[in-house]
Amino acid sequence: MSGKGLEDELKFCLEMSGAEQGLRLDRALARRLPQFSRTTLQGWLREGRITIDAKSVAATALVRGGELVQFDLPQPRSADVAAENIPLHVIFEDETLIVIDKPAGLVVHPGAGCTQGTLQNALLHHAPELAPLARSGIVHRLDKDTSGALVVARTEAARLSLIGQLKTHEMGREYEALVIGSPPAKGTVDAPIGRDIRHRTRMSVRSGGRPARSDFAVMERLGPYSLVKVRLHSGRTHQIRVHMAHLGFPLVGDETYGGGRTRHILARQALHARRLSLRHPKTGEPMTFEAPRPADFTQALSALREEFGT
Repeated sequence: MSGKGLEDELKFCLEMSGAEQGLRLDRALARRLPQFSRTTLQGWLREGRITIDAKSVAATALVRGGELVQFDLPQPRSADVAAENIPLHVIFEDETLIVIDKPAGLVVHPGAGCTQGTLQNALLHHAPELAPLARSGIVHRLDKDTSGALVVARTEAARLSLIGQLKTHEMGREYEALVIGSPPAKGTVDAPIGRDIRHRTRMSVRSGGRPARSDFAVMERLGPYSLVKVRLHSGRTHQIRVHMAHLGFPLVGDETYGGGRTRHILARQALHARRLSLRHPKTGEPMTFEAPRPADFTQALSALREEFGT
């Protein structure tokens, strides 16, 4: 990559390598730039936003190796979301990133029936320069009642980089969950997730769903409950909640997926995004951020330890 590169601006160049010789241009670009879908790249090729020697080129053109591909990408815009003065717990911020410790109960971005009081509204007040970015720089989400670490891009180049890290699993996301039952000491759930056919507000493990993988390990056994650490290899809606329920170990407090009878222990699903690791989009430096357990989660664990003598 020449010039300032993808990490710095939307106009950049990419030199094709000899290893890509003979590949269709859209396929070769999708390999080199996993943050973009192949369909998106094909659209930009048709629009003339991706050129070789300042000339438009077809997606089906074969790579020779050594040619310089120029990109002039569109600037996405956020929906019309109002800035609101909502307090945020900022773990880290610089000119490129903001890492937030999201509290349980805060919706990440506006949707049907929820147009105010979201993290996106709060971010636009905290950092007005996020307004031109798609979803104000939010590249991944946490459920309303899930707490913990969430990263926001402050520039378009950073947003594209973080999306790429999510797609290639370079971004690490580690959660803590309190579940009902006693799962194996460690394991992996590799099961596709899709919209539940009978209950459209729920997700479920089903054939035809999108691939989803979660690794888990028991951290502590608390009588009939277990504290587990879960690492995501994909980011499907409700993934940890669905996968653990699929194994027969629903999350404490999760009414949607079978843990509703334990709401006396925690009045929400017991899920916390504890650790987030990524590569800084501008410097390339590996970074890790941690969000401490919130008070309600900590109190639930303390009560179970006292009750079951652990």
